[in-house]
Amino acid sequence: MPDLADPALYEIGVPYAEFARLRRESPVHWTPEKEGTGFWSVLRYADIVDVSRDPKLYSSAHEWGGHRIFNENEVGLTGAGSSEFGVPMISRDPPGHTRYRKVTMPALVPRRISGLEDRVRARVGALVDAVPKNQTIDIVEWLSAPVPLLTLAELLGVGPEMCPKLFEWTNAFIGEDDPEFRQSPASMAATLDEFFAFCRELFVGRRANPNGDLVSMLAATEIDGAPMTVPDFLANCVLLTVGGNETIRNTTSHAIIQLAQHPEQWALVRADPGILARGVKEMVRHASPVLHMRRTATQDTVLSGTRIACGDKVVMWYPSGNRDESVVDDPDRFDLARTEIPNLGFGTGQHICAGSRIAEMQLRIVFETLAKSVNRFELSAPPRRLRSNFISGIKDLPVVLHAA
Repeated sequence: MPDLADPALYEIGVPYAEFARLRRESPVHWTPEKEGTGFWSVLRYADIVDVSRDPKLYSSAHEWGGHRIFNENEVGLTGAGSSEFGVPMISRDPPGHTRYRKVTMPALVPRRISGLEDRVRARVGALVDAVPKNQTIDIVEWLSAPVPLLTLAELLGVGPEMCPKLFEWTNAFIGEDDPEFRQSPASMAATLDEFFAFCRELFVGRRANPNGDLVSMLAATEIDGAPMTVPDFLANCVLLTVGGNETIRNTTSHAIIQLAQHPEQWALVRADPGILARGVKEMVRHASPVLHMRRTATQDTVLSGTRIACGDKVVMWYPSGNRDESVVDDPDRFDLARTEIPNLGFGTGQHICAGSRIAEMQLRIVFETLAKSVNRFELSAPPRRLRSNFISGIKDLPVVLHAA
């Protein structure tokens, strides 16, 4: 069987057939590592939900190794070995994680972002108008990447001129196994230095002049009476930078591939854009842009009849859970008209993505806008995928947008 931890495997494509076999035969499956202790792969939807919703038993805390297959307490938050980073809230368990969410969530409620949808719609309209029609272009460069980057820049309170750097930093953080994004330790160190300088400037500026935005709330966070430290602020900025654009960027690209291969689905959107209210959930489910999250067992336990020892790594494979036949009818089918869409694309439990509504809003606006001017999508060449076991990423996607 393939090595599920091998990032080269996902550069070819997500191993859906192998995931389906394991769901049938070994849904909690021991997976050896070439370098490491090995881990339990959790493949079924219900088991992933159970693990996600029991942080006392299955920890994502930094001291237990964090939320990735590698141990972040040994090799650093991004796998780059930097000691500058503190602990992001994704690598904390309750009650610390809960306190962070209570501080930051008010910045993401509808009242606080009431004008964001109009601004996103204006930006997407300008981007779609500028995309060359009836000729091959890289849709990642023209649309998939710029949309979430511009929104991220707004949420961070910086200008659009920062988008190229945000793009570069994000690729470096999630591309630890892709030589295009991590060319050498020296280049990664230079990238981190740039990011640290940017975040420190944000931290000092928002501490001195808070304006109620997400960064101001994060910089002013106090946990157990102690103020946010610069290293913890840096770590949470990594989380915001990656989480703020990877899901949207890659779901957009994956959805365009499916719409090119299934033009009848695009016809549904063009006939009734209202289908996207639920259809974007199907886009996220089918794409599963985040491949895995990891927990660590804090005591001996049993999961679906399988004994798991204290200290064992437990890795949840979201693409497998999102295509579990027991909860999704004909799960490999891309169907924007689904009414029941069990979806782990944004996680579940206390670590469910805080910005999921903003992500879905952006996806809806992208395809509503495209529906006005694009008759069909045509793939000009296969996509070039990210070499990663963490993000199901599309690095470039040659496609023709045929004008309506």
